Amino acid sequence: MSQITQTIGGRLRYYRTQQGYSQERLAELAGLHPTYIGQIERGEKNLTIESLSKITLALGIPLSQLLEKVDGPERAGSYALQAYELFFALSPKRQKELYQILDAISRYGKKGE
Repeated sequence: MSQITQTIGGRLRYYRTQQGYSQERLAELAGLHPTYIGQIERGEKNLTIESLSKITLALGIPLSQLLEKVDGPERAGSYALQAYELFFALSPKRQKELYQILDAISRYGKKGE
């Protein structure tokens, strides 16, 4: 599938796990099949706007938040946006660990200036 499908799927997985929902629970809340939720999260299925709306309502997030910076002409050349997508796809624990590493690198770099 396309990069955008994988990006949206990863974001949905992130928000679902933040809420503490299983795929089954999210599917129940959204009125969709659990297998479909899994396929979306893995980027295997294209989803309709209607299904996307049901999922974001079940997660309690605005559709615009999910789609923010999902694609754009500047994306290919922007390391910041690429890093954002990589970071966003990680679990909260891994995000914290990576942030601490980046922070240490940043502080170390400032000492040598």
